[in-house]
Amino acid sequence: MVGSPVIAGDLSDSIHKAIVHNPDVLVTQDDARAIEQDVREAKAGYLPRVDVYAGVGGEKSDNTSTLAATGRQGYRGLHREESGIKITQMLFDGFFTKNEVARQKATLQAASFRVLAAAEDVGLRATQTYLDVLRRQEQVALAKDNLEAHQRVYDQIRMRSERGVGRTADTDQAAGRLALARANLEAQQGNLRDAEIAYVRVVGEMPAELTAPTVPADKMPADLPGLVGEARETHPTLLSAVADIDATTAQHEQARSNDFPRFDLELGASHNDNIDGVRGADEDLIAMVRMNYNIYRGGADLARKRSTAHRITEAKNIRDRAEDQVIEEASLSWNDYLTAQTRLELLRLHADSANATRTAYLKQFNIGQRTLLDLLDTENERFVAESNYIDGKYRLMYAHYRIFGSKGQLLGTLGVTPPEFVGEESNGGS
Repeated sequence: MVGSPVIAGDLSDSIHKAIVHNPDVLVTQDDARAIEQDVREAKAGYLPRVDVYAGVGGEKSDNTSTLAATGRQGYRGLHREESGIKITQMLFDGFFTKNEVARQKATLQAASFRVLAAAEDVGLRATQTYLDVLRRQEQVALAKDNLEAHQRVYDQIRMRSERGVGRTADTDQAAGRLALARANLEAQQGNLRDAEIAYVRVVGEMPAELTAPTVPADKMPADLPGLVGEARETHPTLLSAVADIDATTAQHEQARSNDFPRFDLELGASHNDNIDGVRGADEDLIAMVRMNYNIYRGGADLARKRSTAHRITEAKNIRDRAEDQVIEEASLSWNDYLTAQTRLELLRLHADSANATRTAYLKQFNIGQRTLLDLLDTENERFVAESNYIDGKYRLMYAHYRIFGSKGQLLGTLGVTPPEFVGEESNGGS
């Protein structure tokens, strides 16, 4: 919030703060944590199931046992009690559990990459707002310098006019340009406040004393093909799409589990009283291997296999779309970098020329070789040239970070610790 405490820091620190509190990242983290529990739930299929049951109530029976016990036909009422325990261990389920675990692991991996992708996006937004604050601060400093220059010219012209060696029109003209310089400063200060508000929205704190980052140019790719190649290997959005293919493939294999019979080992013990009209205890101990094989379910199994096959195709198409988007962003980032690099050189030449012209015109004005309009025009051109150079400088700086982001390596490049999201399952743990 705007009323938050003022904190000084560097770019990496600002990115870290933005990631920790950003709701987009937090949402993907919670999703990954939920899926991590889904993996553990799937693994429970390998473990035995233990059921304990008990019951008490009344029973009326009319059967051969009651006939033998009472010597007559008719219902016999007894107080019935039941209790028991049953342990069921899956022996073979058509690879259903195996493929469910594989599916959930791949889903967790995809979710983990989505967390990283969200963090990369937030990191790039934080970088943009960080650089924008620095850019606006320099623009304000430039506008103040421009105002001071116009103030000096105005004071000089006013003194000449008061001594009777200057014209009133020159004083009016200098006053008008001075007012414009003040307006430019107000505008730049307003732009700085806007940049600070954007920074607070992304990072969560008011910026102050931000240090200009040093771009790790040594980590830049050599050319566009190199950038595209890295992006295809490391971008988390693309890696997430690949993991989704693995998840749908496992789901398809899981759908084939009903093609096989299921075998379970069942162990049980029961203690009952007054069962089926027979007074007294009725106890059982069982150890059974049970087989269940469904023959027909109305075509549901075939429909599910066809459905999951389409899901694989869908996941592959999503992967291809993600790859196209990653390549496009890498290409746009590289083009922006080249344009900003070439443009900055020309803007620096323009600014140097404007500064040299301003110095020369000031000397010539003092000896009467240049008019006041010439001098004021050079001041304005110098202001515009320096302002454009500042914009170009930060555009090139951002272009570097955009390239790192286009391959999903912004956090790693800046040494920012990624958010906690990867459980032991996605790291290949059991």
